[in-house]
Amino acid sequence: MKILYIITGLGQGGAERVVCDLADEMVKRGHQVKIIYFVGQALTRPICKDIELIKIALTNTMSLPIAYVLLLKSIKGYQPDVVHSHMVHANILTRLVKLVTPINKLISTAHSSNEGGALRMLAYRLTNPLADISTNVSNTAVAAFESKHAVPKGSMQTIYNGVNFDDFSYRLQAKIEIQDELELDESSKLILAVGSFNEAKNYSNLLMAIKSLKAFSSTPFVLLIAGDGELRSEIERLIVALELDKNVILLGRRHDISTLMCACDVFVLSSDYEGLPTVLIEALACQANVVSTDVSGAHEILDGYGSIVPIRQPKALAKSIADTLLIEKKNILGRQHAKNKFDIEIVSDEWMKVYDEK
Repeated sequence: MKILYIITGLGQGGAERVVCDLADEMVKRGHQVKIIYFVGQALTRPICKDIELIKIALTNTMSLPIAYVLLLKSIKGYQPDVVHSHMVHANILTRLVKLVTPINKLISTAHSSNEGGALRMLAYRLTNPLADISTNVSNTAVAAFESKHAVPKGSMQTIYNGVNFDDFSYRLQAKIEIQDELELDESSKLILAVGSFNEAKNYSNLLMAIKSLKAFSSTPFVLLIAGDGELRSEIERLIVALELDKNVILLGRRHDISTLMCACDVFVLSSDYEGLPTVLIEALACQANVVSTDVSGAHEILDGYGSIVPIRQPKALAKSIADTLLIEKKNILGRQHAKNKFDIEIVSDEWMKVYDEK
C-alpha cells in the first residue's frame, strides 16, 4: 500500500511525533510512505530514512495558489492508495485538491478540540463531504467539533494518538543526569512541563500556580519547562515579575524529552485546550506522576492514574502539584494502563482497518 501523510508542519509538537511514529510503523509493516509538510523546519522526523519528506512552502495567503498546485502535482505523481492529512491547514487544502483530482481514499484527522475560530469551522463544514473519513483524537474533541457544527453529528470518528513506548520508558539514571547537567541540588524536587510557548498551553496559569506553591509549600522544587515559541519573551517577563527566577528554568527545545520525563517528580500540563495531549501519554510511559488541567482528552488518558484540576485555576493546580510531590513511588500502573490503550502498534492496527475499508 502507498500512503501519503500530509501535515501542516513538522515542529516539535505532539501531532508531529504521532504522525512520524505512525509513518515508521507503516513502513515496518511493509507499506510505502511519504510525508508532505507546509511550514517551518522538519524538527521532528521519522526514524526510517526511506520515508521521503517533501516541503511545500505555505507561508501566507500569497503562497496558497502555488502550494495548491504543488500539492496537486505531488498527489498525482505519487498516486497513493491512501492520503491521510493532519491538522487544519493540511486537512482543508487536501480536501480542496480533491475537487480537481481523484484521491482513492482521503482521511482527515483533526488534533484538537479547538482548531481555530468560526471561519475555520465553516471551512471544515463546507469541505467535510470531500473527506472519505473524518477523525479526531479524543471523544471530547469530536464532541467539540460537533457542537461547533464543523462536522455532522455522528460523522467523525475517534482514533487515539499512538506513542512508541520503546522511546518512552523509565530509566533510573535520568534524574541524576538532569541534576548534573543543570547543577541542581539533589534535595530539590523536579516539576516538568513540555510544550510550545503558545496561548493554548497557558504557561501563565502554571507560573501563577508555582508562585502559590512557593508561598505555602516547604518542599524545595524547580520547575523545568521544555519548549519554545512566540510567547517566550512574555513568559520570561512574567517569571521576573513573579520573582520566580530561582525556581523556574526554561530549557528551550530539547531532544531528550523522555529523559526529562523520567527525571521529574511531577509532570504538569496547564493547557486551556488540547485534542488528545500526547505528552500525558508519554509522561505516563515514563512512569511520571501527572497533574493536568481538565482539557479535552485528559480523562480519557489518565483514567484515575493522575490528577485533574479545572482549567485556569492556579491555586487548585498548585494544591494538586503539592499533593503529587509527596508521592514517592513511580507511576508503574499508569504506564501499563497507557500502554494497553495508546501503544503505537495497537493504534496502527486501528488505522490499518480504516485504510483497508472499502
